[in-house]
Amino acid sequence: MTTGRPDTARTHRRPRNRTVRVLLALVAVAAVLGVALVVVPMLRPAGPRPLFQMPVSCGETWQLGTYPGHDDYDVDLFPTEGEAWGRPVLASYAGTVTVAGINGSLGGRTPDNPDGPRGRGGGYWVKIDHGGKWETQYLHMLEPPLVEVGQKVAQGEQIGRLGSTGNSGAPHLHYEQRRGWDKVETHFDGEPSTVTTDDREYTVKRTSNNCPAAVS
Repeated sequence: MTTGRPDTARTHRRPRNRTVRVLLALVAVAAVLGVALVVVPMLRPAGPRPLFQMPVSCGETWQLGTYPGHDDYDVDLFPTEGEAWGRPVLASYAGTVTVAGINGSLGGRTPDNPDGPRGRGGGYWVKIDHGGKWETQYLHMLEPPLVEVGQKVAQGEQIGRLGSTGNSGAPHLHYEQRRGWDKVETHFDGEPSTVTTDDREYTVKRTSNNCPAAVS
């Protein structure tokens, strides 16, 4: 006995279902490959520590410090002489700029209004990739960075000016060195800064050797 209805509905759905499954599989493979491209390089061992220099002008002595709640290995830099506002912020080592913009919000602290409202986060900031999984970060700068994402910078090249944007109480430079995902103790000219834990407030003084290469 026949109903007179063609038995084709089920066979028409199969190719479409198969196509959907293939597309979903391709999307899953692409997602896995995308994650692998990001994660696998981070799992490789870091390269040798670059010979980082202080991110400030050659021959200047600066105070490096921290305080409870600042986070381990974070360093705040203040000049020991002269006006802090607008001082040059220099690249600690050659690399490629990966971030140049605003972290959080700027607030309203300026040279003309130093007690203005605080912002949030790091304010104007820059991140530089130095290769071998090494990175430096520079926060609270006065104005938009002088560099842009993708730009190659040389050691000692000016990337901004010191300020007090973001969550900052006074003009200074918040600075970090990172190895892969981990923040590490800052080293300058091959020597540890000794700014490590934030269990107490303390400072040290260091003189910058971020000097132009000697001309032969």
